[in-house]
Amino acid sequence: MSESLKIVEQAADRLANLEGAPVMVADKKIARPSQLAIGSDGMGNSLDHIRHIMGESMEALIHHFKLVTEGFRVPPGRAYVPIESPRGELGAHVVSDGGTRPFRAHFRDPSFTNLRATSVMSEGGMVADVIVAIASIDPVMGGVDR
Repeated sequence: MSESLKIVEQAADRLANLEGAPVMVADKKIARPSQLAIGSDGMGNSLDHIRHIMGESMEALIHHFKLVTEGFRVPPGRAYVPIESPRGELGAHVVSDGGTRPFRAHFRDPSFTNLRATSVMSEGGMVADVIVAIASIDPVMGGVDR
């Protein structure tokens, strides 16, 4: 908990030092504008913002439209990121072919891996003990059946 508190304090200090500076990247080809106004639909489509985009230039309008409809292009390659979760390591493996959508995305759920221990935990016991062995692992079956 103390380490988590240190991280939160560091983030708060950095944000305090950025007063008046943009928090997001300024390139409008990659990210939506940070000054996006929330409309009545809650999706950032207020009429004032649309008027502002349309009033800047046709190029700004085209970039905004393409960013919202297509997304941004990711360079070809692959990445695996392990994420700490309550039941173990959740892994995300993403492969890009250079387009705007992932070529392949696979998520490694920790409950699937943890269930392999059930046979070792149940060895030499009774059938009723299997229920206790599975319950002690506390798997999320929605992640196991992928």
